[in-house]
Amino acid sequence: MGGFFGAISKRDCVLDIFFGVDYHSHLGTRRGGMIIHDAKDGFQRQIHSIENTPFRTKFDKDLAEFHGCSGIGCISDTDPQPLLVRSHLGLYAITTVGIINNAEELIQRYFSDHGHQFMAMSSGKVNSTELAAALINQKDDLVSGILHAQEEIDGSLTLLLLTEQGEIIAARDRVGRLPVLVGKKEGAHCVSFESFAYHKLGYTDAYELGPREIVRITADGFETLSPAGKEMKICAFLWTYYGYPNSNYEGINVEVMRYRNGEIMARDEVARGLLPKVDYVAGVPDSGVPHAIGFANRSGKPFARPFVKYTPTWPRSFMPTSQEARNQVAKMKQIPVPELIEGKKLLFVDDSIVRGTQLRETVEFLYESGAEEVHMRSACPPIMHSCKYLNFSRGNSDMDLLARRTIQELEGDEGQQHLEEYADANTQRGQCMLKTICEKFGFNSLGYQSLDGLLEAIGLDRDKVCTYCWSGRE
Repeated sequence: MGGFFGAISKRDCVLDIFFGVDYHSHLGTRRGGMIIHDAKDGFQRQIHSIENTPFRTKFDKDLAEFHGCSGIGCISDTDPQPLLVRSHLGLYAITTVGIINNAEELIQRYFSDHGHQFMAMSSGKVNSTELAAALINQKDDLVSGILHAQEEIDGSLTLLLLTEQGEIIAARDRVGRLPVLVGKKEGAHCVSFESFAYHKLGYTDAYELGPREIVRITADGFETLSPAGKEMKICAFLWTYYGYPNSNYEGINVEVMRYRNGEIMARDEVARGLLPKVDYVAGVPDSGVPHAIGFANRSGKPFARPFVKYTPTWPRSFMPTSQEARNQVAKMKQIPVPELIEGKKLLFVDDSIVRGTQLRETVEFLYESGAEEVHMRSACPPIMHSCKYLNFSRGNSDMDLLARRTIQELEGDEGQQHLEEYADANTQRGQCMLKTICEKFGFNSLGYQSLDGLLEAIGLDRDKVCTYCWSGRE
């Protein structure tokens, strides 16, 4: 996906930007970038690959060269950024988070006015951030341009701009699928995707942008340039998986939500008489752990860590380029605690079940380590649709998703007409899907959090939360 951080101060703020961006590293693995503005020397920029080396290590040597009182930076899972753009609107830097589903259509429309061009990446594709800038530049001012770009794009666009005056302009996407927060401290303000990133730097909460809202940020404060819209569809997956435990979105803490989510799962399972007799409840590290703690607390079953992840050398299992290497790294990271596995009946909670690739290996690993029974719970409903609003890691088609693949095996194309029924464990089709996955993976039982339970755990009005990946509803 990606994340960003920006700061503007009455004194040099390079270190704030460096550490603020670094605290978004959990949101992407491909590229990191920083651009700093100095009143005398102008812009300084660096972009590095972070596929095999963390952001902090890659940019450490650049710090001596950076200087200035304002800047922005990003972690990107897609294209190189931030970009430096010169147009009739002036010279500015831009970084974006989101996805442009209609990129080819917009590019061809842009080409239809002869004389326009884009810098092509090695793949031949156009950098999404450059395309967003091109749309912005079609209007007579930055605010009108941002609003125009957001309307033209099928997907989402959240962004930061750094002007040649050293000011920061922040815009949240049209329906607020992602958060944008402003922090403050004496003589400085910042803007961030994750709130904890600026708390550690001495900033306090100042403001959270509403959907579609655009603000200008200076060292002295911030002002709204375009008001917030009424419609909001913030991504529910931020709480279940992507968000860092310390983060707050719309006033709701990620870690607290995950405890509550696990408690609701256990409550509903006990009420239906479905709670199995197990020795321990455990979370699939790392993001499944808080859901499991909540489940254990409510179910009365003791919480344990039957295996832990060894991450100092390989912080992310998907970093190697080959699938074979990724699979091997995933295995190397899982270190068993034999005393908590051998002869034990275990119930595991994971944040989600997407394609099921690593899940199969986890189950095999547990049985090889001597587990008597393995029960699996997903902290969210069956994922039926690939996200089309944010640039999450996506397969080539919905059929890469475990739930959809299983439905196709059971009923073929006919089954795809009954996705809502399959997603409900109380239906015959839902039970059939659960049984089939259990047999395929060797689970003794399988359960998914209901959509109602997930929304209860988040605590926002249903119509303010995007649940497209589960429900398919816009």
